[in-house]
Amino acid sequence: MLEEAKEVCPTTTRRLLGEGATLLDVREPSEVAAFAFDVPGVINIPLSKLEQRWAEVPSDRPVVLVCDTGARSLKATYFLQFHGHTNVSNLGGGIVKWCVKGFPVKGQRAAGSDATGCCAPSADTTSTSCCG
Repeated sequence: MLEEAKEVCPTTTRRLLGEGATLLDVREPSEVAAFAFDVPGVINIPLSKLEQRWAEVPSDRPVVLVCDTGARSLKATYFLQFHGHTNVSNLGGGIVKWCVKGFPVKGQRAAGSDATGCCAPSADTTSTSCCG
């Protein structure tokens, strides 16, 4: 039986990255090109390609899976657990929550992408802001 996926917060994720964990972004390349985590060593394997590429995921260190809000990365976490990965966790809230915490990102989140928090369109609806 598959155990429940471990969910971590952005602060814990930062700590894990500092300790050698890998960040695995399962968003599509176009999403990553527009708005991305600004941390070294991020791997991008879209959820749509994970079934073919899951063997590329490191198994010798912790892996934190991420997406926009945590939904796709949760699916990817369960998929990897099913395939024998034991040291995987999901970043709850995804890059949106990471951004809200003020952690480093590159680019800007699209205004029409179900934005919430600091990554949401401003009140005047003509500009977007992401944590500064």
